[in-house]
Amino acid sequence: MNSKLTIALRMLLGLILLVFGANKFLNFMPMDAPSEGSFMAALITTGYMMPLIGISEIIPGLLLLINKWKGLALVWLVPISVNIVLFHIVFDISTIAPAALVAVLNIVLIYANWNKFKTLF
Repeated sequence: MNSKLTIALRMLLGLILLVFGANKFLNFMPMDAPSEGSFMAALITTGYMMPLIGISEIIPGLLLLINKWKGLALVWLVPISVNIVLFHIVFDISTIAPAALVAVLNIVLIYANWNKFKTLF
C-alpha cells in the first residue's frame, strides 16, 4: 500500500482517537445527557469508566501520531474498535459512522502492516 496513504490514514486515526479520548476529560464537544438508567449513564456514574476509556483512546492515538509502536497501538485498538461499533449497533445506530470509520481505519492499517501481525495468526 502507498506509504503516503498509510501515513495519512494513520494520522487521521490518531487524531480521531486523540480528540474523542480528550473529550472524555475536557468535554469540549457537548453531548446530550444520557437518559437515566441507560448503559451510558451507568458508565458515567461509575466515575472511572469514562477516564479509562479516554486513556485507552489517547495512548494509542498518540502512538499512531508519533509513529512509535504502531503494531502495539493497532492491536490495542482492535477491542476498542469492536466495542465502539457494537455499542453503536446496539444502543445508537444513528451515530455509527464515526465508529465505523475508526474500525475501517484500524483494519486497513493492520492490513498495511500485515508483516508485523503474521505471527499473531
